[in-house]
Amino acid sequence: MPTGVAIRDVREQLFEAAERVLLRDGPSALTSRAVTTEAGCAKGVLHRHFADFDAFLAGLVLDRIARIEAGTGALCARAGTGVVADHLTDALTGLFGSVAIAVVGLVTSRDELRARLREARPTGVPVLTDAANAIAAYLVAERSLGRLAPDADVDVLAPTLIGAAHLLFADRTGTPPEPDAVRKVVTTVLAGAVVG
Repeated sequence: MPTGVAIRDVREQLFEAAERVLLRDGPSALTSRAVTTEAGCAKGVLHRHFADFDAFLAGLVLDRIARIEAGTGALCARAGTGVVADHLTDALTGLFGSVAIAVVGLVTSRDELRARLREARPTGVPVLTDAANAIAAYLVAERSLGRLAPDADVDVLAPTLIGAAHLLFADRTGTPPEPDAVRKVVTTVLAGAVVG
């Protein structure tokens, strides 16, 4: 991009470029040069908006976590309607069918990034922990409506669902699991917790 030409929404443009590189080539290919080339801008643009590349990556991860958190309200709004297992199947497929699985690989592969994220997220694996919190909020809503057993331990069920679904989707280059495979995991994990 020529010098002096303003780029609208530069942070989002850079984040989207990083996602494309991450999804196409994996975490090891994600460099500042790859991102700016993909975004069609000079390398200096990234460094004008972020202290360094790990600050950029932390911004990307935190932005994607914010999207997960925004989806929590939509999932919780479905409580009391339809079938619990269907809602969770859709939520897990949406989560892991997105860039989230690639972001988890990025976080686990970069020590400096994890250290920076620990400042905002001191426990758990960012993205996975946030997704588990979203699922737990939904399960609490369903339990309060009597659709889950009163003794259903959402603090165990939610991370179990996230972990099991993560394993199904973990191979970013493989074929994603069929919805029936995700639903089978959900119904197995929830066996005994769903009322009726």
